[in-house]
Parts: sequence; C-alpha cells; structure tokens
Amino acid sequence: MKRALLIMAALTTLAAPAFADEALAKSKNCMACHAVDKKLVGPSYKDVAAKYASDAKAVDALAVKIVKGGSGVWGAIPMPANTQVSEAEAKKLAAWVLSQK
Repeated sequence: MKRALLIMAALTTLAAPAFADEALAKSKNCMACHAVDKKLVGPSYKDVAAKYASDAKAVDALAVKIVKGGSGVWGAIPMPANTQVSEAEAKKLAAWVLSQK
C-alpha cells in the first residue's frame, strides 16, 4: 500500500509542472490567441517549439517577446506586450511552450 502511494505521489510530481505551466498560460490569457496544437490568432505552441527546437537561446528570447511583444516573425499580426507577466513567469511559459512537441 505504501509503495503504491509513493508511486502515485512521484507520478503526480512529474506531471504537475506541465499542468502548472498550462494553468499559468491560461491565467495570463495566453490561450486567447494561442493553442497547443492549432493556429488561432497566433501560432500554435507546437509550431513555436518546432521553429525554435535548435535554438539554445530560445527560452530567453521568447520570454522577452512574451513580456515586450513582437511582430513580423509569424506574419502581420503583432503580439502585444504582456506587462502583467513577470520575467520569471515568462521564462516558465517559454520553457513550457518549447516543450510542446
């Protein structure tokens, strides 16, 4: 019984960051323009992850874009600045986006 509980606790701990980051994306209203697997106003998170897969500096670069906004990379529609997102939250969101495969 104890072993089963330990295994369940370990699995929950491993899955928690993915859910927490998706929850953060929802709480910061990212999902109004983006979805994990399809284009909405902005690109899907899977498309972003594929585009930046080989870029070692992608987390930092995307975190800056999340906070300050950007334009021209994915078309004519600019991404507005998200000043309600802290630098730490932006890095967490960027890392989560880049983990989408």
